[in-house]
Formats: sequence, structure tokens, C-alpha cells
Amino acid sequence: MPEMNSGPEADVASTAAEVPSSYTALPSSRKLIRSTAIAAAVAAVLLVTVVMPAEYGVDPTGIGRVLGLTEMGEIKAQLAKEASTEAASDAAAGTTRAATASGLPQAIPDTAVPAASLQPAAAAAVAIAKTDEARVTLRPNEGKEIKLSMLKGARVNYSWSTDRGVVNYDTHADRTAAPAIKYHGYAKGQGKASDEGVLVAAFDGMHGWFWRNRTREPVTVTLRTNGDYRELKLME
Repeated sequence: MPEMNSGPEADVASTAAEVPSSYTALPSSRKLIRSTAIAAAVAAVLLVTVVMPAEYGVDPTGIGRVLGLTEMGEIKAQLAKEASTEAASDAAAGTTRAATASGLPQAIPDTAVPAASLQPAAAAAVAIAKTDEARVTLRPNEGKEIKLSMLKGARVNYSWSTDRGVVNYDTHADRTAAPAIKYHGYAKGQGKASDEGVLVAAFDGMHGWFWRNRTREPVTVTLRTNGDYRELKLME
């Protein structure tokens, strides 16, 4: 029989035969660096064109507005701002309630004058109820406000409705005269097409309604009022 070759050549052939046919060489350092650079570039493009417009309303390229993402980001930013304002107002209201509960003097003096102590002409003006109808048109994401000048304890019957869609609203009051009151809330809601009731003034000042249109179409709100107030004013 011929003698089998057991030298180095046989060992190399045996090793090569043992390597699986599916064996794939690892990528080189240059390929890894190139893949990493491409991934970083794609992430940067997505950040500028998708994430920033959708989350923060920032659209440096204009692509986000074309895709409708910028509007989403602007709404998110506005909602966050409104939530922050409402939280601050609620905190201030909580402080006022705590001071009242602790027995401290109230910050709002009773300045209402009895009708009997007024001159005849002034008493007649107080007794006559006013009636008004006002309209405001809100563009998408726009907010507007109508307020009534009222004395403490005055009552006004009101109703408002939209011509289409729904709005968010906040019924509240404030006063610039000393002692000033930045915000006093009566009621608020989201996604409503109408509301009605009786508004009773908690203090001398401006009392009324703020509406914001969160739809994609213009909305007209019609407000009807009847009661004891001095004037109706569209706030700028």
C-alpha cells in the first residue's frame, strides 16, 4: 500500500477542510467607521426633519411643515405653556384659600354699594339689566376673550355656541385695581360646542370667557348675555 502523507501539507489541507463553508470574515475597521458615520448622518437628518418639528415646533429645513409635523410640535409647545400657566394659577388660588381658612383677613373688600344709598339716576342704572350679543371668529389655534365689567354679587345669564366644531374654554375673572387679582377661575372645559348658565361676580372686576380653537377650521363663537353689568368688552 502507498504510504499516507502525514507532513505539514496534510495538516494544512485538514485544517482547511474543517473550516465551515458559511464562515464570513469580520468587517475591517474602515468599513466599521464608514457604517458608523452613515448611521450618525441618518440620525442627524431624522432629528432635524422629524423629531425637532414634531416635538418642539422647530423646523429649520421646512420639511416638517410639509409633512404636517411642525403644526403638531407647535400645538404640543402651546399646550405645555398653557398647562404651566394653569398650574401657576391653581397654586395662587390654593394659597388664597389657605389664607382664608386660617382666619386671615380676606384680600377682597366688599366694595359693593347698596342700591338704596345711590342717587336715583345711579339706582335706576343698576336696576336696568343689559342685553348683548357678540361674536368672535377664531382661526386654527387662535384664542380670544370677552369680558364683562361687573360689581361683586352681580348676576348675568349667559349662553354661547359655535357655528361649527368645538372649542376649549375658560370662564374666569381678574382685577387690575388694588388689591389686584390676576386670575379667579369659575369653570373650564375642552372640546365643547356650547355652554350656558348664570355668572355671579366674586368681586368687582372683569369677568368673562376665553375660547381657543384647536381644530383645523375657523370657528365663530356667539355669546349672548343678559343681566347686571356695566359693559361688554372684547379683550385684546
